[in-house]
Amino acid sequence: MSFKLTTFVLAVALAFVQVNAESHTVTFNNKCGYGTPYLRASNGAVLSTGGSYTSNGALEGSCGNNGEGCTLVETTLQNGYSSSDISLISPHSFSVSSGFGYFDGCSGAGADCTSADCSDAFHSSDQTWVQVGCSAANVGLAITFCD
Repeated sequence: MSFKLTTFVLAVALAFVQVNAESHTVTFNNKCGYGTPYLRASNGAVLSTGGSYTSNGALEGSCGNNGEGCTLVETTLQNGYSSSDISLISPHSFSVSSGFGYFDGCSGAGADCTSADCSDAFHSSDQTWVQVGCSAANVGLAITFCD
């Protein structure tokens, strides 16, 4: 079990688009006591290994970069249209309870996944209703594991 979490990677492939005066912060709250979350750019570069990360522009995400076999939290943070979700679509699968919530706008909006049959997660690509959107400017995202 510990090996699975030790290799746990939060795969958030990010592409950066500069937008005037746009800023977003992603924070991690790893309550597991082990394992390291990773925030990666779409080119594979590591942006964070658990510490807060602030972009000076939009964060646009898609799946990939070593998140196979683990719970995936993916996000696009962009003024006017931010969207985040939890994905259990193969090759991703439930590994630890995970969740997210917006801050500095859309407070209270988010999702939690505590089991493999989580109704707040994508299990197939057509379940778009599990995406959690936010239209606030400069919104932040807090991601929590093992809560």
